[in-house]
Amino acid sequence: MFIHLLFYLCQKNAMRIRDVDKEKLVIATAIDQIVQDGFQGFSMNKLAKACSISVGTLYIYYKDKDDLIQKIGAVIALKFFTGTVKDFSPKMSFEEGLWKQWENRAAFTMKYPKEVAFFEIVKHSPHSEVILDSIQEFADFRMIMKEFIDNGLRNNELVPMTFEAFWAVAYGPLYTLLNLHTEGKSMGGKPFTLTKEIMKEAFSRTIKALKP
Repeated sequence: MFIHLLFYLCQKNAMRIRDVDKEKLVIATAIDQIVQDGFQGFSMNKLAKACSISVGTLYIYYKDKDDLIQKIGAVIALKFFTGTVKDFSPKMSFEEGLWKQWENRAAFTMKYPKEVAFFEIVKHSPHSEVILDSIQEFADFRMIMKEFIDNGLRNNELVPMTFEAFWAVAYGPLYTLLNLHTEGKSMGGKPFTLTKEIMKEAFSRTIKALKP
């Protein structure tokens, strides 16, 4: 009896592992397909076929296509927010804190290029609001960043400007460099790899533009 029970538990555990692997495959394949073909070219049937599983299996994990997109987006967003505030404190000096933001955002983008490309697509869709509203950590992230900017203004380390202008000046240069890095080439097709030296060069110009 004990041997039969042990055999049953081992089988159940192996099945659970296979299910986890299957879900990872579904997520990775969905990200690939949406990045390549967008929402218009994506369907549950196409995803199931690429994963060599039945469409019915997908509906074990997700209610429908929108639910799948939103759940994957939430996982990526949470991973991004967690990575962005790693070793960061809103009490840092503005220059030190912004550099840490650059380092964290660059590290995340370089480590997860497909996930970033996926979320860029999601960000400009109705799914974005649903995803962000479902994540408590997003509200925490906004509070942390607001405190950081408020401290910079209070300490006269940051010139007052609209949020949109601030974001464009503070992060625009970084994401331009990261896009070039992801494409692997600069203007005119010249091979390009983003280095810490190039990041620091761009950052030094950025911080000068933001300081009073």
